[in-house]
Amino acid sequence: MTREEQRLAETRERTAHWRRWGPYLSERQWGTVREDYSADGTAWDSFPHEHARSRAYRWGEDGIAGISDNHGRLCFALALWNGRDAILKERLFGLTGNEGNHGEDVKEYYFYLDSTPTHSYMKYLYKYPQAAFPYGDLVAMNRQRDRRAPEYELVDTGAFEGDRYFDVVVEYAKASPDDILIRISATNRGPVPAELHLLPTLWYRNTWSWGASGSERPALRAHHAGRPTIEARHGTLGTRWLHCDGAPELLFTENETNCERLWGVVNPGPYVKDGINDYVVSGWTDAVNSKREGTKAAARYRMVIAPGATTTVRLRLADAPPAADPFTEFERVLAQRRDEADEFYATVVPSHLSADARNVMRQALAGLLWSKQFYHYDLGRWLDGDPVSPPPSGHRHGRNRDWRHLYNEDVISMPDKWEYPWYAAWDLAFHMIPFALVDPEFAKAQLLLFLREWYMHPNGQIPAYEWAFGDVNPPVHAWAALRVYRIERRCRGTGDREFLAKVFHKLLLNFTWWVNRKDAEGKNVFQGGFLGLDNIGVFDRSTALPTGGHLEQSDGTSWMGMYCLNMLAIALELAKDDRAYEDVASKFFEHFVYIAHAMHDLGGEGLSLWDEQDGFFYDVLHTDGQHARIKVRSMVGLIPLLAVQTLEPEIVDKLPGFKRRMQWFIDNHPELREHVEDLTRPDGRSRRLLSIVSRDQLPRVLRIMLDEAEFLAPHGIRAVSRVHRDHPYVLSLDGMAHRVDYEPAESSSGLFGGNSNWRGPIWFPVNYLLIEALQKFHHFYGDTLKVACPAGVGPMLDLWSVAGELSRRLTRIFLRDEDGRRPVYGGTEKFQRDPHWRDLILFYEYFHGDNGAGIGASHQTGWTGLVAKLLQQSGE
Repeated sequence: MTREEQRLAETRERTAHWRRWGPYLSERQWGTVREDYSADGTAWDSFPHEHARSRAYRWGEDGIAGISDNHGRLCFALALWNGRDAILKERLFGLTGNEGNHGEDVKEYYFYLDSTPTHSYMKYLYKYPQAAFPYGDLVAMNRQRDRRAPEYELVDTGAFEGDRYFDVVVEYAKASPDDILIRISATNRGPVPAELHLLPTLWYRNTWSWGASGSERPALRAHHAGRPTIEARHGTLGTRWLHCDGAPELLFTENETNCERLWGVVNPGPYVKDGINDYVVSGWTDAVNSKREGTKAAARYRMVIAPGATTTVRLRLADAPPAADPFTEFERVLAQRRDEADEFYATVVPSHLSADARNVMRQALAGLLWSKQFYHYDLGRWLDGDPVSPPPSGHRHGRNRDWRHLYNEDVISMPDKWEYPWYAAWDLAFHMIPFALVDPEFAKAQLLLFLREWYMHPNGQIPAYEWAFGDVNPPVHAWAALRVYRIERRCRGTGDREFLAKVFHKLLLNFTWWVNRKDAEGKNVFQGGFLGLDNIGVFDRSTALPTGGHLEQSDGTSWMGMYCLNMLAIALELAKDDRAYEDVASKFFEHFVYIAHAMHDLGGEGLSLWDEQDGFFYDVLHTDGQHARIKVRSMVGLIPLLAVQTLEPEIVDKLPGFKRRMQWFIDNHPELREHVEDLTRPDGRSRRLLSIVSRDQLPRVLRIMLDEAEFLAPHGIRAVSRVHRDHPYVLSLDGMAHRVDYEPAESSSGLFGGNSNWRGPIWFPVNYLLIEALQKFHHFYGDTLKVACPAGVGPMLDLWSVAGELSRRLTRIFLRDEDGRRPVYGGTEKFQRDPHWRDLILFYEYFHGDNGAGIGASHQTGWTGLVAKLLQQSGE
């Protein structure tokens, strides 16, 4: 057992709280729904970046390369100043949803290089320009561009020309659960000496200004000892000390809003949140507290760094008072934690991978671990307002008003911590698959968390995401729970059946919500809305259709078929030890067959979501008693492949009650038999395949999916067929043309916000599920079913080999090709050729449908972190 595995065991057994401190600080708190107390719900405008340095947050905090305790009370992060910026660089900058020509977009370069699951060692890199940061240029240039133009990025401004920037590396190493070593190294990559101010900053989240009970004001003060030290006292966290090596200047202010700067109102006290900024940047000596006390403090290190040189700063945040020399063992402990991180990942990352692939996998896992965030949101208090600051009239009747029960105060895995610094239910389910490779306990706890009564709605709905908790994401929680259970069982030899039972009982409520709310006519055909696929349809499927009526959704119904099969698999697993689960397994078996049948015979009316002529699945539009297929070749028609499960005799024969009821159902419903395929093994025992897509349909769907002129791209499966590039789908209604074109990169449409695109790019989550579905089909059919891959021109492959080919196409997005280039970085030469950039990996939200270049959120290691699992299971 490695030392990191021992720490995980100590955490699991509650003998040491190794997870108390971690990278739980958000990278953007401004512009979030939680901080929005406007009358009209315009979060981006009500708390802009311009306010962030001066205005105290209500629900969280943000910073660069930051950490906090697991309740977000005491925060630490890095601030910087290059002597030229108009403001301290205390947080990452980016465009709001209204400013970007493709929606919100972070305009910084930062990289998560390493982290262990307990955060005993972490490493982060930030690239800081030496010229004045081009805030205005980034906003102005992007405003000038329309949706057809690419985004204007920081590298396009010339900020890194001549390598005039600093590489700032922040490392954390835990000597004990509450003793954290911090090393900050700044390297001048430029050709001339350059000025840099490093300001490691410690502060308390403001919990005292909102009139809540028990909001005792904490305190920071200079500790009068031989070495610069900041003492931090908190009523529940206790006392901590930040020891600072060298001779920095200690600066103190209060984490209070500067009302005078923002609104022209006299401040209640002389020291405010941006006091350190005003002292350093503007030279206002009275902006900081000469008594050296407050609730926000920084250690200011001033330096001029020679070309190519590196300057290092050391700090130690500990739960012990100052020792004679707190840095005596610093370098030894830091090196030991680095070595222990390598030792741990040697057990996770396959040794047969190339050095390049090992680097990609390690950074993918680091990004997942760094993207944990303390997330606090009390919906009832947010809607009603605090005693000292009630919201404007109408606020309580606005966004998320039906989720008053919701109370979040946890560390949660985020899609990313700048563009999506809030949880998203279906994103999180995908995060937990690679998480299970390194920390199955955390993965299980996260999946259970969303099913707890203070998260899940009393009606059984799982909260979707901060902007609209009532929206509907694909129901993948059961799939993720089963996968995490099986991954842990394979790694540890035993599965956590208690976890599986807890998940199952709560998901029964959620499944019932789906049946009651999203099967409008009780015909086992579902209308889930946009279902996470944003603008994939000809209409915004999350709102009322311009035609009236409703859509019978191929993906919505198929997701529910998949949900049934995952619940069936969980019930069968639990029935091994408790026969009471046999009955509910029978329920999910029968419900799946009804759903599969409804896909091909809607309500017994002979109408099918399957198009026999095309060999593909489509949505069906119902209006005024009429119906028509919406013939868009999209991921909507591939989702039916995901609803597949094999029933093995080794399981079924041990459950006589389930076996008897299943056989009775098959015998007495001959019209449904086509959805239960029976295969007799040489030993005479029966295997059964449950699938929406029949044996005859499967090769036809795959022929389209694996056609390089349609869905199959060099780097995965596109969300919309490339056939729509030359033949867009157009639906004319009331003089208006509603259309879907193949758009391989950013969306040119404002449909569903416009900052993500399901009309052509490659998305990791659905690609991962398609790979898994192919593996399941192969498990049943074996070598008896082969298809050409690519369709029409490639060799005949069994479906396991097809799955492997798709996996490798996806992983090649990040790996260097024969020319040394990574497709993820497209034509950005800085990333392709520069030795200080070329091995740094960004894990984007989605990828160009033709060339694999990264698009959308640049740090969405969340579900794109699935690349780690693909590398682990299928290689490169």
